[in-house]
Amino acid sequence: MPAVAIPGSKSVTARALFLAAAADGVTTLVRPLRSDDTEGFAEGLARLGYRVGRTPDTWQVDGRPQGPALPEAEVYCRDGATTARFLPTLAAAGHGSYRFDASEQMRRRPLAPLTRALRDLGVDLRHEEAEGHHPLRIEAAGVEGGEVTLDAGQSSQYLTALLLLGPLTRKGLRIRVTDLVSAPYVEITIAMMRSFGVAVAREGDVFVVPSGGYRATTYAIEPDASTASYFFAAAAVTGREVTVPGLGRGALQGDLGFVDVLRRMGADVEIAEGSTTVRGTGTLRGLTVAMRDISDTMPTLAAIAPFANGPVRIEDVANTRVKECDRLDACAENLRRLGIEVATGEDWIEIRPGTPAPAGIKTFGDHRIVMSFAVTGLRTPGISFDDPGCVKKTFPGFHEAFGELAAGWGIPFAGA
Repeated sequence: MPAVAIPGSKSVTARALFLAAAADGVTTLVRPLRSDDTEGFAEGLARLGYRVGRTPDTWQVDGRPQGPALPEAEVYCRDGATTARFLPTLAAAGHGSYRFDASEQMRRRPLAPLTRALRDLGVDLRHEEAEGHHPLRIEAAGVEGGEVTLDAGQSSQYLTALLLLGPLTRKGLRIRVTDLVSAPYVEITIAMMRSFGVAVAREGDVFVVPSGGYRATTYAIEPDASTASYFFAAAAVTGREVTVPGLGRGALQGDLGFVDVLRRMGADVEIAEGSTTVRGTGTLRGLTVAMRDISDTMPTLAAIAPFANGPVRIEDVANTRVKECDRLDACAENLRRLGIEVATGEDWIEIRPGTPAPAGIKTFGDHRIVMSFAVTGLRTPGISFDDPGCVKKTFPGFHEAFGELAAGWGIPFAGA
């Protein structure tokens, strides 16, 4: 039974870096993800004046509850959405003048609901070019706190940023949420805040966060469930078996729910205390599934959908249109390149069964498009990518790890 070592969770690593920076004392992060996104987050902290010590298996962060050490800083957030949304929020709780910019790809991604909420809380924040997008400047003078209303229908990261900010405010926060996508990611945030000494309460649509700050701790990062989805899908689509250690019952990440989709399609799934195993049965059934809460795994399902014995319809995924690219259209375009019949709507995609033909995949610079269609490549030799290296965002060693798995199964795999 091949066991695959999946790198640490990007979502958990980013939250842990924020919490460690905000905590009183020195926090040790065990097995953090080392990727372009998380290195960018750590670099951003360093530019704000936080000390981040890095060894291969642990990172140590000297927390500063009072905010950034430097009174002025410029931070480049690269392609990282968590970096671009969390770090300005962290800086707002301090005192100084801070400018944030990001890559062209990240500049296109929306920020307005979060910056509107920060302004409602009294933060002096100015977008320098397009309203609601990077670059932006914050003249920070601490945050009083109080009640604020937030639309989290585009991204749960807006709510996470405010939840993380709450204990750093003088009065705490009451966050009224009018819409929420990817709710399991908010549960990750709340569970991690508890590990750093803060309990969040919920009263219907209102999240109540106390003031008082965070306690430093030692925190182990669990493997990335979104990344694991490609390996689970690979087993389901090839009739093989794979086990991912470190992701089991009690895992923080909602994206582990992708294995329940595979189970509905006919795969055998076993979720144990400390691992999850998926076995392909030679059958993949078509289905209709709402993926609002696990939308990062939508491309994974789309990429294996042609091999099902009936149509696969994925619904309630409008928020995938504002990720690294418009993932809904990107999946549709690439499936059509492979000769597969696809229909799409504002928040859904339907994929007909078929035999994909070799073709070049247009990646749109999106790591998840590459990793998803690598799974298709296990059954369709000859698939290639125009930018295979963009996997560095979350899993720099993906092609090697995926190739090693395929070789262990005796499946030819060209990889990148």
